[in-house]
Amino acid sequence: MLLPTRLSQVLFDVVNAAIKDKGPIAVAFSGGIDSSLLATICKKNGISVTLLTIGFPQSHDVCFSKRIASKLNLDHRIKILEENDFYEKLREVIKKVNCENISHIENCIAFFYVAKFAQERGFRTVLSANGCDELFCGYDIYRTTFDKGRTRLMQLMEEKILNEFRLIHEIDKTVNDFGVKISQPFLSNKIIAFSRDIPIEEKILGSDDYLRKRILRKVARLLSVPKESTLKQKKAMQYGTKIHKKVRKYLNNMITEQHP
Repeated sequence: MLLPTRLSQVLFDVVNAAIKDKGPIAVAFSGGIDSSLLATICKKNGISVTLLTIGFPQSHDVCFSKRIASKLNLDHRIKILEENDFYEKLREVIKKVNCENISHIENCIAFFYVAKFAQERGFRTVLSANGCDELFCGYDIYRTTFDKGRTRLMQLMEEKILNEFRLIHEIDKTVNDFGVKISQPFLSNKIIAFSRDIPIEEKILGSDDYLRKRILRKVARLLSVPKESTLKQKKAMQYGTKIHKKVRKYLNNMITEQHP
């Protein structure tokens, strides 16, 4: 059996395990390859899912997700964030997670709004496609590290996986008051073990590979994920939603107030 077909089966297996007996399911959706692949797997399994997108007005994720959701022909709901409310909730999240990693804070506030939106829509389980960038060389650092060899790339992957599990713990702390579970099927033990045996060249072609996640894109094409998603370069949630920009503005204002 060809590698993309085998990987596809593993992805189906972990998604099925994540949704078993969980009731109505939502998917945190940006329209990128990871969330579109997750949504497509759910649809092909005959699972009724609703796609949830959050973001500031005219943000990339808000605009792009509309187009891809329409092509997937799945129910899609969008929550537009408002700046004053965002800063109020950001203060709460920073206090709750007690974390100095800015990227983690940005992800936590994003999932705070995803979970809040899910609760408002009556969902108790939200599937997230987190894990694909860690396991399939999605981050740009894999490209810049490529020439250091396979051993260093595999070490980097393990570091990224550990970091992602720390982030998951922080996200859980952020959303637990909503009674909503954020589930990451693409970070299950089964997919992690399978990904470790995938040759690096199936994930990234070299130091000039700006697309990366090659094997995952093959699976996406195999499953007829919209072409715009399969060819889309990575854009992290905090950037696609404009959350990164707002968090930086908030932190800069805090520094200015403390050191006028």
